[in-house]
Amino acid sequence: MSDEELKIYVTDLEGKNHEIPALEGWRVMEIIRDYGLPIKAECGGACSCATCHVHIDEEWIDKLYPPSEEEEDMLDMAYDVDDSSRLSCQIIMTPELNGLKLRLAPIMDA
Repeated sequence: MSDEELKIYVTDLEGKNHEIPALEGWRVMEIIRDYGLPIKAECGGACSCATCHVHIDEEWIDKLYPPSEEEEDMLDMAYDVDDSSRLSCQIIMTPELNGLKLRLAPIMDA
């Protein structure tokens, strides 16, 4: 499978769905940000801010590797966290994740 065939599906904060081309090896946060969707990602992928928080579609949760302790600690500081919550900077795009569905989580302004 070539990189051009990889896709993720993102629902933005207004409920609009986006089919986004994805590159293997890239962080899902980078793919979303580079597409131009409003994801803060203030720390740039260092797992130190939780502003790239997303909700993973139920059918995909068990297909991702479990969050690290560091990611879980960051999620404790995020807004609107539930069992589908992940930091998109901690998800690396692979062919196995082709078609990943997620929605952006609201960010509470400080």
